[in-house]
Amino acid sequence: MKRLTNEQKSLLMEAIRDVPDFPKPGILFKDITTLLNNAEAYSLLMDHLAARYGEYTLDYIAGIESRGFIFGAALAAKLGIGFVPVRKKGKLPSATIAEKYALEYGFDEVEIHIDAFGEKENARVLLIDDLIATGGTAAAAAKLIRDAGAECVEACFVIDLAFLGGTKKLADIAPHYSVLEVG
Repeated sequence: MKRLTNEQKSLLMEAIRDVPDFPKPGILFKDITTLLNNAEAYSLLMDHLAARYGEYTLDYIAGIESRGFIFGAALAAKLGIGFVPVRKKGKLPSATIAEKYALEYGFDEVEIHIDAFGEKENARVLLIDDLIATGGTAAAAAKLIRDAGAECVEACFVIDLAFLGGTKKLADIAPHYSVLEVG
């Protein structure tokens, strides 16, 4: 599996816009919309992910709402496998299973359909999102995959905000891979 060069990582990082004080003062938001509309950077990213995961014998990709949908659906199409959305509570139209996770103040929940992985026993699933921060949503999504009878082979993130320690919450649930890391 070919690793990205420092030059390629720089291209991707430079394609991501920093938005200060969004959604509240003191937060430096990593806006991936500028990566998406940069054809060279987006193609590089998707080609890299397809090369990495092409050898994993995956059955599905599960993408976390909402930016995980963009990367997950595109990667699933490239790999010729199904896509499963992981959504906030109350957004899916059929029977679901849910997992709660802690927020700074309170709780939130994510859901997938009970039959998200069809009849496939022990389906091999890649979980994907644009970014991991504190890790609560990703850990909940990885648990949902397991609770639905599938295996979360790996959790993949375009950006890891490593200083927030989110990948530590995944340590006992699934391995993880991040394309870029912000220290």
